[in-house]
Amino acid sequence: METQLLSEKYRDRLAGVLNCYDRIVLTGSLHPLCYAQGMTHYLYQHDVRIFDYAKFAAPLREEIRVTAEKIAQEQGLTIEFIRKNNFRKEDRVQAILKKRGDQPGLVHIFSAMEPCASYTPWHDKPTGKTFLKPTRAKCLHYYFYFVDPELGLCYLRVPTWCPFRLQFYFNGHAWLAAQLKHKGIACELHDNAVVNLADWATANQLVAQFASEKLHATLDGFAQRYCPVIQTLNLSYGWSIWQAEYATDLVFQHEKDLQAFYPVLLETLTHAVKPADIATFLGRKLHGNYQGEIGNRFNVRKLGTRIKHSMGAVSIKMYDKFGFILRIETTVNDVSFFQQYREVLHRDGTREKKWAKMKKTIYSLPPLQEVLCAANQRYLKFISDIETPAVSVTLLNQVTLSQVEKDHHYKGFNLLAEKDARILRTLLHGEFAISGFTSKAMRHFLANQTAGQISRLLKRLRVHGLIKKVGKHYKYYLTELGRQVATMALKLREMVIIPGLAHPANA
Repeated sequence: METQLLSEKYRDRLAGVLNCYDRIVLTGSLHPLCYAQGMTHYLYQHDVRIFDYAKFAAPLREEIRVTAEKIAQEQGLTIEFIRKNNFRKEDRVQAILKKRGDQPGLVHIFSAMEPCASYTPWHDKPTGKTFLKPTRAKCLHYYFYFVDPELGLCYLRVPTWCPFRLQFYFNGHAWLAAQLKHKGIACELHDNAVVNLADWATANQLVAQFASEKLHATLDGFAQRYCPVIQTLNLSYGWSIWQAEYATDLVFQHEKDLQAFYPVLLETLTHAVKPADIATFLGRKLHGNYQGEIGNRFNVRKLGTRIKHSMGAVSIKMYDKFGFILRIETTVNDVSFFQQYREVLHRDGTREKKWAKMKKTIYSLPPLQEVLCAANQRYLKFISDIETPAVSVTLLNQVTLSQVEKDHHYKGFNLLAEKDARILRTLLHGEFAISGFTSKAMRHFLANQTAGQISRLLKRLRVHGLIKKVGKHYKYYLTELGRQVATMALKLREMVIIPGLAHPANA
């Protein structure tokens, strides 16, 4: 029995559903200066002494500073130096945009002393070699905020010290709004969310067609304009993904329709989501040797009440944006967390296609979009099970009453008994949802039962329609009915009955 997703159940109350990149932050690395060995080799190639690294970088720093002041003068702007750590550049830019409008062009320039990558010269006496070692320093950074016709509001962060690692930000919703405008499709964008749209289907199609090649060319243009040292050095930037957010928005027509069930859903998720569930949302298995951080966090923000589930460098969160948008958003700070089926080049020069860690290059944005969207859909399905229980009386009887197959009786399941609740909890383990389970895996969690008892239990679960066998293999998966029954039974037992009995009414 298929789960009825929230997007289906509330279809008549939704303005639309949108899947789209939200915040995207990229880094530009100047090859080969971006790593110590490459920088060392570059200085040797150009007959620059290693201990003259600072002298080599100083005129390049001046070139960036002069260029920034020239651009500011041409645009009639004053570079604003930031002295306070808690200063919010976004608030200042939004105030300027309210006065100037959102027409394309340079909006503002900030400058600030901030940490940056650097190198320190080093002479190794045992080997007699002189080279550069990576270190951290502080230098002046420029933030160029501008409105691009294709990407909307962006910023480029330019350091004034070698190796000149750039940072670029844009928002996927702003990019989508620009594409829709070019096609003449009415779209109302508020903050970083589409609140009104004439054609939701076309918008989702445009998001699916996002092209990294065009973005790469645009980024190179920004680098040449705001970081002129690449022309002086005759080098080019390589662009990689530093952080990406992907949002699935269920946009309700009225706030009351979302708020009718959202508080209960939020309260349930706060208690119901376990570490194994978080791993499942993100397409991973939670192994016993996992050492990273994993957990839930609940907080109230200006944009809405939010619950966040984290696993290492990735998190998935849900909140009621503006009170009428149910947003599910997956954020990744290290795309190599995910696997991708791609061509792998081995050290011996051979190539093969296999599952490997996703590359951080911007050309991973399209496959990353598929992975993040799938994570959002798994989470949507999970919360739909909680919010839209569809286990009817007939199906409940199928689970709790004895069933007969080939003259053999198989007793039903007592959904409130600890013995059967333990079985249901075992079936809901996150790794089982991804790759199924075997009799051996069940014995690991139900150690007090023999192999024969586990075999009879699996047969009993199959007869009641809670699990299914895969082909000719001895591997099983939880059915839709099994997942719904297990989820609702455990919710009823652990969140309603047990807490209620803990505080019995006075006689």
